[in-house]
Amino acid sequence: MDRDDAWEWFVTIVGSLMTLLYVSFLLALCLWLSTLVHHIPRCSIHYFYIPALNKSLISSDNTTLNFMVRLKNINAKQGIYYEDLHLSFSTRINNSSLLVANYTVPRFYQGHEKKAKKWGQALPFNNQTVIQAVLPNGSAIFRVDLKMQVKYKVMSWKTKRYKLKASVNLEVNEDGATKVKDKEDGIKMKISDSSPQRLTFFQVCFSIICVLMNWLIFLAIR
Repeated sequence: MDRDDAWEWFVTIVGSLMTLLYVSFLLALCLWLSTLVHHIPRCSIHYFYIPALNKSLISSDNTTLNFMVRLKNINAKQGIYYEDLHLSFSTRINNSSLLVANYTVPRFYQGHEKKAKKWGQALPFNNQTVIQAVLPNGSAIFRVDLKMQVKYKVMSWKTKRYKLKASVNLEVNEDGATKVKDKEDGIKMKISDSSPQRLTFFQVCFSIICVLMNWLIFLAIR
């Protein structure tokens, strides 16, 4: 092999390695960007019933709070790891907020574009609090607060942990149940979180610079 052939072989090898490096870096960049943008789960109440407030029943001894909360993962490619879900139920009596009961849903994993229905029955700390929550018109208002921490699954790894909070006020009628008008969507809970749903200005600029630099490298090695 003469000097020219050796040099051509060297350039070919280096060019192939640079192309591989470019493709690998671009793929890693795309994967990194996919971890930065995700949608928070949708939370809703689909069932809420307190037998003690059902006036058609003879006995009012059963003061349990029966409910079903649904969590919907709308991400097309990201699963969600939920830590324990902490629910608290409260009401207002004489302009004072009183905690009625707590309930914990064990941690679980939810695949992308999946729905999870979590049924539960909470026992009140004080049975009289449930009875006293009834308003003069026969209805009662209960507030449901949901606190949780989640991690998003991207490919084979997890993102950092994000804190989520959701809440909703439910009106219980004389039959002891909350009327759910939309059976599919339920009663939506207002949710707030600490996770980035969109790229920041710095992340956008950094991503554009990385793409341009890799494009220039790609043109130089062709």
